[in-house]
Amino acid sequence: MVDSPQKSTESRRARGRPRDWHDKTGQNTIKSLDRALEMLDRLSEIGGATLSELAEATEQSPATVYRVLITMEGRGMVEFNPATQVWNVGARAFLIGSWFLRRTNLVERARPILRQLMEATGETANLGMERGGQVLFLSQVETHASIRAFFPPGTLSPMHSSGIGKALLAQVGAERVRDIVRDHGLDRFTAHTLTDLPSLERDLAATRTRGYSIDAEERNEGMKCVASPVFDIHGEAVAGLSVSGPASRIPDDQIARLGGEVARAATELSRAIGADR
Repeated sequence: MVDSPQKSTESRRARGRPRDWHDKTGQNTIKSLDRALEMLDRLSEIGGATLSELAEATEQSPATVYRVLITMEGRGMVEFNPATQVWNVGARAFLIGSWFLRRTNLVERARPILRQLMEATGETANLGMERGGQVLFLSQVETHASIRAFFPPGTLSPMHSSGIGKALLAQVGAERVRDIVRDHGLDRFTAHTLTDLPSLERDLAATRTRGYSIDAEERNEGMKCVASPVFDIHGEAVAGLSVSGPASRIPDDQIARLGGEVARAATELSRAIGADR
């Protein structure tokens, strides 16, 4: 007897995950694995740390941290520099993480559009998306100019002081904005950073009206950014495109022109991934 397509699909699902796959309680988590992943996460945030620094950051004993690091080193997930006594994220972690980018065609479709955007504006073009209430930079095409903005893929940035972050925040509900502010705060980075919710909400309203956001030296003094959201087939903002560069090359009277270029590029990428806009 041949199984029906529906029955076969159900069987595949059963083999792929247990019935209580959505249960995240302690009985379904592996504490040692969770601890190891926490250390890897903290190591990536710190950008390299000694054993004692990582133990302090994770609130674990040096002996426990050492055993975890040695285990991950054996898998290439971390690397140790004997000269400096510093541990860093390893090449294997990068290779595994790169599969995140390959899972979707967003980055692949964005590359030629990013290049065209850089050529049209003369500034560095960036692609990013929201991850855990922060902006995760996915790809970048740098300008040929000697002074330029640089956000390596994998860089995380606060949303309230980022062009892409504000472009994406402008597309979500007020409750989600408040949740992100509650979880991550509104840290001040420069004299121009928006550090209170009413100011941020007014800026997001202006962003929706314009069709693009403006980071006016809010993250780094002397650097500006203009960004616009990218939408998927469901009409949801899944990423953002931006151009960024020194304030001396992005005066106020050029913002509208750059905003138009970025918005057009974001629309082109949105259509490339199936959006009807």
